Amino acid sequence: MMKNGFFTPIVTAVVLALSGVALAQEPVDPIAPVKEINLGKVELGKKLYFDPRLSKSGFISCNSCHNLSMGGTDNLKTSIGHKWQQGPINSPTVLNSSLSLAQFWDGRAADLKAQAGGPIANPGEMAFTHVLAVDMLETIPEYVIEFKLVFGKPVIDIDQVTDAIAEFEKTLVTPNSRFDHWLLGETDAITAEELAGYQLFKMSGCMACHNGSALGGTSFQKMGVVEPYLTTNTAQGLIGVTGKDADRFKFKVPTLRNVALTYPYFHDGEAATLSQAVDIMGRLQLGKQFTPGEDAQIVAFLKTLTGDQPLFDLPMLPPSTDKTPPPTPFN
Repeated sequence: MMKNGFFTPIVTAVVLALSGVALAQEPVDPIAPVKEINLGKVELGKKLYFDPRLSKSGFISCNSCHNLSMGGTDNLKTSIGHKWQQGPINSPTVLNSSLSLAQFWDGRAADLKAQAGGPIANPGEMAFTHVLAVDMLETIPEYVIEFKLVFGKPVIDIDQVTDAIAEFEKTLVTPNSRFDHWLLGETDAITAEELAGYQLFKMSGCMACHNGSALGGTSFQKMGVVEPYLTTNTAQGLIGVTGKDADRFKFKVPTLRNVALTYPYFHDGEAATLSQAVDIMGRLQLGKQFTPGEDAQIVAFLKTLTGDQPLFDLPMLPPSTDKTPPPTPFN
């Protein structure tokens, strides 16, 4: 059954149960469609997500690094920031990010709302300030009216901005992957090779870290358990938040949902392909050297995790006024 273009897993499960099809008993649940959302906030947040005027240059938006036509990433090793600065770390996908225990690779933001304010004021990303971002929005009458309608307050503040962006990001879940169909009892939804890859994925211990409905995002793990991970990237991981040396090189485990779309891989973006990522993870995290055939089977399984991508009309951004700062991408 369809609702807003997505299969509803609960309804599908009931239909399958009534038809006598057994549901797969597995340590992972299907991705569920988003449930409780504020539609007014979502529509406002969608505009803000795509609006480059929230950056100092007037050129960079949330979608610049978390492109919703590219799996919620930019497919670069590290993102491009203000004045063409090279970012310090790979841009994680925004898809299904609401299912993570925290945001950013080092978990420094507790939730999507806290995360949304970070890039706006980061001098290496959008390079604005929260005050100037709000001042810009207040020069645009349509935004002033919409914020008042959604939040019921006489003035705009950064809390409203991040709240709206977060509410939109909550909608960016990707149900209905072929693997989810298999979990819901459709035994022919994946091939024999893909199923063998999933079984190998489980038996090898991959699910110790890649678990939960998003197959990741539920814990922080050290990069390089059995063998050290060699990289020129200077990111230190969770230690930057906790100050504990034991957390050095611990990063949030990335989701594997839509992983075929979110290359390159790892916090430094050094694994260009899924095959490379599987090989490195096997050796460094599990102490296991996968054969080329085993590697291919796991990659085949990982490709079944691509779900329905967010589908919506692009927002029409309200026009600037004479008081709105003009874009200055070359300054």
